[in-house]
Amino acid sequence: MDINKKVLLLALAKKKQDESFKDILLMLENSHLFTLKEGKKLLKELRQEEFITEESLTLKGITLAKDIEQEFKV
Repeated sequence: MDINKKVLLLALAKKKQDESFKDILLMLENSHLFTLKEGKKLLKELRQEEFITEESLTLKGITLAKDIEQEFKV
């Protein structure tokens, strides 16, 4: 999995209750990680790989996000 997809999945896992996936995409776009178009493509890939549903992470996504968080802490 590429670094941008990992960062996106972790950001989705850490989002606040009142934030949407689009809010997260816009935040990451503002930080110049990727463009909104690239972010939407990554979001679509995460859905196809069954890491996320419409507005939440699946159990598979939550597990991977925890692993990614540990990877980034090292």
